[in-house]
Amino acid sequence: MLSYKEIIIIKERLYMDEKFQFKKKFGQNFLKNEKVLTRIVDVADIKDESLTIEVGPGSGALTKYLKEKGQVLCYEIDKTLEDILMRSFGEEKNVSIYFGDFLKQDIKEDLKDFTYKHLYFVSNVPYYITTPILFKLINADLYFDKIVMMVQKEVGERFTSIVGKKEYGALTVLLRYYFETKKEFLVSREEFIPKPNVDSVVVSFKPRKDKENLISEEFFQQLVHDSFQFKRKTLRNNLKKYDLNIVSKVLEKYNLDLNVRAEQLEYNIFVDLANNLYK
Repeated sequence: MLSYKEIIIIKERLYMDEKFQFKKKFGQNFLKNEKVLTRIVDVADIKDESLTIEVGPGSGALTKYLKEKGQVLCYEIDKTLEDILMRSFGEEKNVSIYFGDFLKQDIKEDLKDFTYKHLYFVSNVPYYITTPILFKLINADLYFDKIVMMVQKEVGERFTSIVGKKEYGALTVLLRYYFETKKEFLVSREEFIPKPNVDSVVVSFKPRKDKENLISEEFFQQLVHDSFQFKRKTLRNNLKKYDLNIVSKVLEKYNLDLNVRAEQLEYNIFVDLANNLYK
């Protein structure tokens, strides 16, 4: 049950728009706790002369705090929120809002209109597009000072897992190559309207400064996916289409053999495998 104060806050954000309906297809769950919003911004640690990308601003609750730190570029797919967002930020010179599908946008092209020294991505992203958004950012050929996302708790566990844990998978390995990942803090489902069925977690991603060289990132990504294709099977079975003699020689350097499972390998071993197998 929402308190009277919480109802007033939500109604103020939505400007008493009784016609607005939350849409499941867009994964809309709006944060109602101001303290959580400020903590997210604090985690981002946004520097001066910055630009922050936000996907799914909703009613603009997080945007309100992000704009205090610098320029903000928002992407909102739900055009019924246009009036609400434009009333809040239409006169703000440092807030730009694009109404459309972020996943279909050329981010690099969009950023040509902005001048900045530091780039961030901070969002309470719809759960159903969390992974596609991350890989769009990875493949955008842009340097982000930091990425901060609120995601479903279960997904956050996969992002930040360690070798040998059941949550450790292809996604963990790929993200570990590109970022230092950190689980920042949990957010209860009670902090949202409408209330989702699961709790959330705020995760940060900081680009690795000591990232190993890869001959082909595309090949690396494919190799990792193939290695985890059947999680209970060994590399001998999952990597049959690759040169197993080369795989075996690389594994020997780490005192491992072809009977090892992918979940037992650190990300750097996959990097080594990819560089040796790539032709």
